[in-house]
Amino acid sequence: MTTERDLLITEVALRDGSHAIAHQYTVEQVAKVAKALGEAGVPYIEVSHGDGLGGSSLQYGLSHTNEMELIEAAVSVSGDSKIAVLVLPGIGTVHELKEAAKLGVKMARIGTHVTEADVAAQHLSKAKELGLETVGFLMMSHMAPVDKLVEQAKLMESYGADAVYMFDSAGALLPHQVKERVRALRQSLQVDVGFHGHNNLSLAMANTLAAIEEGAKRIDGSIRCLGAGAGNTQTEVLIAVLEHMGIRTGIDLYKIMDVAEEVIAPILQVPQEITRDNLVLGYAGVYSSFLLHAQRAAKRFNIDSRDVLIELGKRKVVGGQEDMIVDVAAELAKQRN
Repeated sequence: MTTERDLLITEVALRDGSHAIAHQYTVEQVAKVAKALGEAGVPYIEVSHGDGLGGSSLQYGLSHTNEMELIEAAVSVSGDSKIAVLVLPGIGTVHELKEAAKLGVKMARIGTHVTEADVAAQHLSKAKELGLETVGFLMMSHMAPVDKLVEQAKLMESYGADAVYMFDSAGALLPHQVKERVRALRQSLQVDVGFHGHNNLSLAMANTLAAIEEGAKRIDGSIRCLGAGAGNTQTEVLIAVLEHMGIRTGIDLYKIMDVAEEVIAPILQVPQEITRDNLVLGYAGVYSSFLLHAQRAAKRFNIDSRDVLIELGKRKVVGGQEDMIVDVAAELAKQRN
């Protein structure tokens, strides 16, 4: 293993993976995972509620533990790894961003829907003012044409983002679509381009490699696929693949495998796999974090969760509209009766 890095990996299991376990992380779990990831050489570790700072709520899901306690625990044990947080404007506030920065967070990842980059201006500006590395996210990137994606990415760059990611939040994109988008971003931006994939169509790895081939320098992974829906690009597998390709990540392959097997596997409530509902997320282009919400609503109204997800896809529902899931399930149940 070399400590030199040709690209930067951010491990998202302690944030995106929060969706998969209904936001029930404990301080002990987060500290154990963050310490092990730091020892494996992971450069960035994202820690927060699945919907970012301030996400703990009835609408998005209540956390078991205050996220600031989780962040503080991760910072205290992560060694040379930097702790990152997600902020979704409209959920997370500048106040919470300041609090996280005081605890030792080094990176702020500011995410918006793919057509709403303008709402990130204040948060990106404040993150820079706080001395944080700043990353802009364009979520649900499959929902906008390439020129719109580029337009919105340039806005985030103008607000001070050090890198801009395209998020395949639904796991709906195909490799050629990822290539087209990353290529356009690389040609239009001065800052690094990143990619965050979901595995609902079993394409997270293929899409990540497509992004890297087009010059993406920032990549997200979730160890043991611990993320929303069917999870993200599986970190330990990605490191092995990249080593085969001669791409240096600075992450110890054996150690990251051990973290997956010995630390993360016991946390998983069920194995991360492509179930019928996960598959429908990618097929219908639905936000991956909607999975548990849709399953609960379907059970409440005694209908098929796939029908709920398909209808959400038809209506082009996006993150922040979780309250519509119950309404859609109620409507479908009424139509059936």
